[in-house]
Amino acid sequence: MVQVSEIAEHWLGLCRKPPAVHALPTVSGDHPYLAYEGLPDGGGSGSGSIHRGIGAAISGMRILIRNRQLLWFTLLAGLVLAGYTIAQAAFKYIGWNLHIELGTTISYVLNFLIAFATVFFLMFFLAGLLLSVTSKKECSASFYEGICGAKKYVRPLAGWSVVLTLAGMLLEWIYITFPVCRESSCSFLNIFGHGSFTSTIMQFPFNWTLDWNMLTEFPGYGGRSLLLWLYPYGFLETLTFSAITLLLFILTPFVVPLIVLGHKTLREAVVGSFVMMKKIWAEVAACILFLGVIVSGVFLTYMIIQTASGIVDPYETVTFHPPGTWIALALLYNVALLIVSFVVATVGGIAVRDLFLSAKSRQMPGSVEESRDV
Repeated sequence: MVQVSEIAEHWLGLCRKPPAVHALPTVSGDHPYLAYEGLPDGGGSGSGSIHRGIGAAISGMRILIRNRQLLWFTLLAGLVLAGYTIAQAAFKYIGWNLHIELGTTISYVLNFLIAFATVFFLMFFLAGLLLSVTSKKECSASFYEGICGAKKYVRPLAGWSVVLTLAGMLLEWIYITFPVCRESSCSFLNIFGHGSFTSTIMQFPFNWTLDWNMLTEFPGYGGRSLLLWLYPYGFLETLTFSAITLLLFILTPFVVPLIVLGHKTLREAVVGSFVMMKKIWAEVAACILFLGVIVSGVFLTYMIIQTASGIVDPYETVTFHPPGTWIALALLYNVALLIVSFVVATVGGIAVRDLFLSAKSRQMPGSVEESRDV
């Protein structure tokens, strides 16, 4: 029987199974999490890294389906960004409509406070999400329990929020100050300025009507309503803010996991995040691209609605004065797109935990000095 098995393996191209991956329960402080034994090759880039990155995203989807209480993160993150949109719209409304001059210093301070509050709540809810994903697959922790556990990390999370806020404001200031960033050679930086993306979302079905008087003028008011500042100004400001925050989070994805799961100080978490990022940058990139493809696929379905509206009704009528049916369809599409985006963000937050454990496993077989760095 052994010879038959060997012959079959030789002719059919079969090979022995790779060494099994064993889960080692590791307890750090009050919250246990899993540390996985690394593969014999110690990881690195390549197809294996791509598979592990996509696998982390798929694992996040499975965990979210199994523990639907984690959708509270989706709802709360959406409410936080909605609050940022309203705050920016109100901020613009005060200066433009009420003609109240706040001054440069006060404007910067208010912008900082608004951005800091938004980033802090996003980081705090992310910490609760990470703590809600327990190490035992048969057990499902509630998101409320994760939030309660995250309270003890308020101080380092607040400090990290300050760093992210200042870094984001600096990037925005550089973009506004230096004209080279707005030239055609750097047109990719203008995605949320006057680029193709902005021109796209100003069309139907994102913009339900190009006749602003239908939504932004009140009879006898004599000026623009707050709704004009909510869209497109507040919405575009939120997109820009989200893009900058997401970029900074991608560059330092393991700071929050190291704080809440590794019980590190803020300085240790920042240094450790860069060390981990160098080890599994390919997995992180694969996970981000996989989730980005999902959101992009849903986003591009707008062309189907746009084409259908142009075929069924005259293009000018639908674009400037769409019937109620098309407005309802556009509203449903926008709501669906937002839901998918925030659900994918939730999956990404869960995937960060798997990537964090993968990075931790690279250090276990290595030297003791390498483990101490993180």
